[in-house]
Amino acid sequence: MAKEFLFSSESVTEGHPDKIADQISDAVLDAMIAEDKQSKVACETLVTANMVIIAGEITSLGLKTVAVPELARNVIKRIGYIDPDIGFDYKNCSLVTYIHGQSPDIRRGVVREKPHEQGAGDQGMMFGYASDETPELMPMPIMFAHRLTKKLAEVRHKNVLKFLRPDGKSQVTVRYADGRPKEVTTIVIAAQHTPDVKKKTLDEGIIEEVIKKVIPKKLIGPKVKYLINPTGMFEKGGPYADTGLTGRKIIVDTYGGMGRHGGGCFSGKDPSKVDRSAAYMARYVAKNIVKAGLARRCEVQLAYAIGVAEPVSIMVEVHTYGTGKISEDRLADAVKKVFALKPYLIIRHLDLVRPIYEKTAAYGHFGRGEKEFTWEKTDMVNKLRNALGV
Repeated sequence: MAKEFLFSSESVTEGHPDKIADQISDAVLDAMIAEDKQSKVACETLVTANMVIIAGEITSLGLKTVAVPELARNVIKRIGYIDPDIGFDYKNCSLVTYIHGQSPDIRRGVVREKPHEQGAGDQGMMFGYASDETPELMPMPIMFAHRLTKKLAEVRHKNVLKFLRPDGKSQVTVRYADGRPKEVTTIVIAAQHTPDVKKKTLDEGIIEEVIKKVIPKKLIGPKVKYLINPTGMFEKGGPYADTGLTGRKIIVDTYGGMGRHGGGCFSGKDPSKVDRSAAYMARYVAKNIVKAGLARRCEVQLAYAIGVAEPVSIMVEVHTYGTGKISEDRLADAVKKVFALKPYLIIRHLDLVRPIYEKTAAYGHFGRGEKEFTWEKTDMVNKLRNALGV
């Protein structure tokens, strides 16, 4: 890797069409798990001009008690789509559901007489990543991008910037030197707004109430560029302007492109789907390796076959820029000894059968509070060190 380079990551607000879809799908998942811990859920949502379509395979006792359309409307209301004049709102949108049971062929692989023999719900590879460049052990560009979009939503909900509407994006570019982040060079904000706001008012409001409240002054480069609504206007937004689908923001959900992502998205899937649970475990492994001081940056890959409990491969790739203490082979062996990587054991260790998923569906699944999200804990550091004799 070059000694000096620029790296950019983006985030989107909770009102972005794809994120609306993710949050509805995960709200359905949460409701099903709350009613029935054995729920098997694969829920997909499409949102477009004043229409919501929810489809998928769900086997759950919750289907008898959960009012899915009302649940979806509540999510849309919480996000802030309450005004019919912007082309999409919780009261007037058409809502259609197409839900049927889980395929018996898939169920055969994940439901076993002996729970610990539970197989993976699908084939695939999952990646986890961690870096010591931020306190959250996440890449700096994606962490700042998430903080900006979250702040955009906060100042909208609190009426600090009354001209804001729910849709929005951020993008942050960071200059790296010798593998370490040095400064923020460009910040891009796309913020949906009311028709009456002047461009100067919008620009000044976002710089003062969003950017300067999020990005530390010491990291803002002397020639930093602020690009706010570069086309000049962003009045039409949300599902009225852009169709949204569950699972289209997988790089936003993970590491902003700094770490790799496997083939599957997270939202709308119960933890028997290793697309979700094994990706959480891979992050947990990578974060504990970095927290243990065994590497500055670490990427972990797990791969599974449908119906098979044991991973078909485990790879630990370490980028240390000459600071590594342990070989990758030794690290991979230690991971196998210390971490439980069968689907049933992952679910049990990380306590994943809980209604926690709607909260993950905006502003990233990683780099957030370890009290809520168990895969963010660093409670395996000592076990790793002991396994390696360091």
